[in-house]
Amino acid sequence: MGGIAIAGTLVADVIKIIDHYPKKGALADICDIRYGIGGCAANTAVGVKRLDPSIEVKSIGLVGKDSMGDFLKTNLAKYGVDCSRVQEIEGETTAFSDVMTVKETGERTFFHTRGASRQFDEASLGLETLDAELVLIGYGGLLDALNAPEPNYGNALAKAFADLKKKGIRTALDVATMKDPVKMQQLVVPSLPYVDYLIVNEIEGGMIAGIEARDENGVLQLGRMRQICEKIVSFGARCCVLHAPELGCAADQSGVYYEEPSLNLPGGYIVGAVGAGDSFCAGILYAMYRNLSLGEALKIGAAVAAANLSAEDSVSGLRSIEETMELYKRYGFRK
Repeated sequence: MGGIAIAGTLVADVIKIIDHYPKKGALADICDIRYGIGGCAANTAVGVKRLDPSIEVKSIGLVGKDSMGDFLKTNLAKYGVDCSRVQEIEGETTAFSDVMTVKETGERTFFHTRGASRQFDEASLGLETLDAELVLIGYGGLLDALNAPEPNYGNALAKAFADLKKKGIRTALDVATMKDPVKMQQLVVPSLPYVDYLIVNEIEGGMIAGIEARDENGVLQLGRMRQICEKIVSFGARCCVLHAPELGCAADQSGVYYEEPSLNLPGGYIVGAVGAGDSFCAGILYAMYRNLSLGEALKIGAAVAAANLSAEDSVSGLRSIEETMELYKRYGFRK
């Protein structure tokens, strides 16, 4: 038993392939429509399970009593994820996203309703009976009930992480990009002393640290990526892992910094990018669960993200750890 639990956001994705992303008031053609599972409690859970079916993987979340909720549970079970802790909430809809995906580039834009996930709180974790060695909660900032103020810890999310640590469970946090950096810091920073692994993209990490990862031309600044990791570790996180299209990097409390470029994928390889961040996160969690080094974790994260990019939805491109690392051997890393 034990294994990994992925808790929080569960989403049904309606993936709409469009010919281009239109300006405000203009029109774009929808070329195709696909349906998929989404949110970290689905995507990351399936990602870990696909890497290693022998790992017990639990999805913990809330859905409505509707067809989208049934769709999520059916598909999680299909991939071997334990969804016995996915609860149905009367009178709520299952969270869903319209994922507008540009056909030529795979670039995507999300229109999202949080639905039942708004009510996800510490009680939803079922700590009294939870059997897991590693728990990820995501997405910080989108789980309204966990954003609520809490007098001793700052907010309910921080208290949930503190209680997980009291049970001897290793913890990980993924967050959602927000418009307001100050609000992002207020919601996330109180949890960091109780978080073993913060796994976020360069935009989210920059908002938490108060450091822009890119310059005014959108070029990633490697020195700033290191500064972001180190600043977040100074807030109390045991380890900060950042991912961007160009690379992944990490720093931990020992002061060591790691960096790994993304894979050198050929033209035409990328079909879609829905769930790429969740896939990277799955690779990191797998490596941490197996007690691998941070350097090895970044390689696995990069390879799992590359596998994800080969499919339109969030999970169809995922594969075993052996098949995933074959991608790394085949394509190598970006210069």
